[in-house]
Amino acid sequence: MKKIILGLGCIAIAAVIAACGGSVKTTPEVVDLSTFPVDEEGFTVLFNGESLNGWRGYGKDKVPGKWVIEDGTLKFNGSGGGEAQETDGGDLIFDYKFKNFELKLDWKISKGGNSGIFYLAQEIQSTDRDGNTRFEPIYISAPEYQLLDNENHPDAKLGIDGNRQAASLYDMIPAVPQNANPAGEWNAASILVFKGTVVHNQNGENVLEYHLWTDKWNDLIANSKFKPGGDFPLAYELLTNLGGENREGYIGLQDHGDDIWFRNIRIKVLD
Repeated sequence: MKKIILGLGCIAIAAVIAACGGSVKTTPEVVDLSTFPVDEEGFTVLFNGESLNGWRGYGKDKVPGKWVIEDGTLKFNGSGGGEAQETDGGDLIFDYKFKNFELKLDWKISKGGNSGIFYLAQEIQSTDRDGNTRFEPIYISAPEYQLLDNENHPDAKLGIDGNRQAASLYDMIPAVPQNANPAGEWNAASILVFKGTVVHNQNGENVLEYHLWTDKWNDLIANSKFKPGGDFPLAYELLTNLGGENREGYIGLQDHGDDIWFRNIRIKVLD
């Protein structure tokens, strides 16, 4: 297990799963993709509107209670508390590491809502000098496809040139054109990751493209809120080495404290 020694302790750059009682599983992912249905376009269906099979909380061994199935959709019941996640909340991940893929889903957000889709995410557990352990937030190890009510959430006016609006690579690259539907209406999102090339698509239009593990990628991180010496001291090294040794990671859905709905979650593996 690789460890980075920091001023306040160390962090394990390895996938770890929080089990009941705070113990850590070291077993590999448990999902067998071959058991999931494949649609007529060759996409594996990760959520069919009826079951949360294959999903669990980030750093947890089960689905948090605030994630529910409602009228055939996957809904997060927000508390309005922003990122101050409650005990029965937290981010949701599909328990399988993807490398090259095309992910498609539909999303709908509440008025003033904020959320996101993470990809190539890792589960990062840190230990301080006193031996206390905790999971670092998912967003320090993963790019984020932003999900936002652009009209009513203040994040839409922050960042640079709209790079915190819907479908943007959060705090790095704005989605152009910005074609998100308003709160309460469905949007179609897709994320293509193939050998370092990443494309975000929103409502049928490609809105941005970038390339991982390049100098330009490192520059993007260095000029974002994840820069070295910033508020997230572990993020720069994790993001510049995105996906770890195998350049693969989890798909995640964010608990940002607001109501959001997802449907038609499906993925095509391109390896």
